[in-house]
Amino acid sequence: MSVIPVRLGPAETKLIEQLQAVGASAEAERLAAVGLPTRRVEAYHYTDLKLLLRAVPELAEGSAVTDGSALAIAGAFRFGIANGRVQAHGAAPAGVIVGHTKGGVLTTRDDVVTRLNGAFAADALTLDLTGAVAPVIQIDRRVEGRAGHSTSSARIFVGDGGSAVIVEVYSGSDEAHLTNHSTFLQVGKGATVTHITVNLMSAKATHFATSEYLLGEDAKLRTLVINAGAAVSRTQVFPRFAGARAHADVTGLNLVSDGQHADITMDALHAVPHTSSKPLFKSIARGRSKAVVQGRLVVARDAQKTDAKLMSQGLMLSDEAEILVKPELEIYADDVVCGHGSTCGQLDDDHLFYLVSRGISKPEAETMLVRAFLAELIDPIEDEALNAALTGVIEGWLAKG
Repeated sequence: MSVIPVRLGPAETKLIEQLQAVGASAEAERLAAVGLPTRRVEAYHYTDLKLLLRAVPELAEGSAVTDGSALAIAGAFRFGIANGRVQAHGAAPAGVIVGHTKGGVLTTRDDVVTRLNGAFAADALTLDLTGAVAPVIQIDRRVEGRAGHSTSSARIFVGDGGSAVIVEVYSGSDEAHLTNHSTFLQVGKGATVTHITVNLMSAKATHFATSEYLLGEDAKLRTLVINAGAAVSRTQVFPRFAGARAHADVTGLNLVSDGQHADITMDALHAVPHTSSKPLFKSIARGRSKAVVQGRLVVARDAQKTDAKLMSQGLMLSDEAEILVKPELEIYADDVVCGHGSTCGQLDDDHLFYLVSRGISKPEAETMLVRAFLAELIDPIEDEALNAALTGVIEGWLAKG
């Protein structure tokens, strides 16, 4: 039977050309054969990359240097990655060993975003953290200069019994950049980690980010994704529970305004018995915008006593807004407590009336209700400076409305 060739668009043709230029001929051949994923690919059902990715800029020049940050966190120790290249830094804090590696850091999987990241990644930041690391570790990933296609990677290991708070900020010049970032984070036995990613890319940009987590025995992880920038963004979260009694609070927030499309996709694997997770995702959409949350919980055959509950909540501030949710449970064990739920709606009229009747203006009343809706995502962040910075991102987005 003859195979119908894939019709390639300008973005795919450019990506194939760039893959060949960096010596990734196998990935170029693969992309030429299958093309970018469409809505027929289940994981991209609501984020059709063949439709959304219309153009690819030239590969970003690696000579850029950045000294600033789009998110100021008092007391944080900063590492910089500009146009995919790790920047020089001062003396690292106690308990932090800094290094470099070449190539991609993610596990190979059948996913175009992660495969492209591995093919284009040239310089990866590595961090080995031991003990209780005191300052917040901030990694600023920026794309400077004219519109560019930039790829960056980081591999982080938090040793047994350690603790750390890690924040990654994605930003760049006001151009139509294409970015593809990846982080592999291993949480050792009994370690406690908070990992936060904040998308503050230009409103013209297309932004991809993937975070992969490997959790050891008794590991505790809290994650938070905030999508507040880029015209099109997709953040992928891949936790793997590999040690007994590992637990993760996987959380995320899409903040989208007119013309934006933001996607948070989680694929979690509970691989061993006695693990737990509590994924919670929220989306706020206004104007003609689209927020997507896809969550998949996989419980392996041997992963008895798994406790996993997925929740997605959406708030639509306009009639044109769309919030699309696709939860999935794939359970092979028979002694588990798993479930999912989803809610979506507008601000409650009775709550608004209550506040307005007490002399609060309608805009301020609406803002108060939105803050309350988001509180359970931000309140668990104990570091005061970090909490204030993240609150500032949300307040800034609300003020623009």
